[in-house]
Amino acid sequence: MDKQRCAWCGNDPLYVEYHDTEWGVPVFDDDKLFEFLMLETFQAGLSWITVLRKRENFRKAFDNFNYKIIANYKEAKFDELLQDAGIIRNKLKIKATISNAVAFMEVQQEFGSFSNYIWKFTNQKPIKNNWKDLNNVPATTELSDTISKDLKKRGFKFVGSTVLYAHMQATGMINDHITNCFRYNEV
Repeated sequence: MDKQRCAWCGNDPLYVEYHDTEWGVPVFDDDKLFEFLMLETFQAGLSWITVLRKRENFRKAFDNFNYKIIANYKEAKFDELLQDAGIIRNKLKIKATISNAVAFMEVQQEFGSFSNYIWKFTNQKPIKNNWKDLNNVPATTELSDTISKDLKKRGFKFVGSTVLYAHMQATGMINDHITNCFRYNEV
């Protein structure tokens, strides 16, 4: 018998793998949190599958998502990224990634880790929703609005409420697996 999954992942093997192994799993590691934040930045206005298909290209182009290196990118690296056909070549999103790396480290200094900062909004534990239908899952919530505003105040870019809600879902701050999905009780 086939496993019940959230309908959004369809039958694409990459999407199914992502759904089954990563989406909604709580992430407390700063390196991984930055990776997801960076990928969500590039996803803004596009589909997540587009970003997933380019994930390994992003990994190579952006020094394995190392925010300490990215924060120090100079003009030459920026120009190189603009020429890289393997990634999404959006000037504003590339600039945002560089400035977000700087802001990310400032948050780490203030809170000890980015994880401490971001997870404080959920009292350090995932919020488990009870959606029976994909159509009930919101694109934003008051919580994503709050976190978005706070991140913007701290200098982050491309972190609107919709991007933040997707980030919260991806990193397991919110369990938005549909209740009949086999992952619902696993994460």
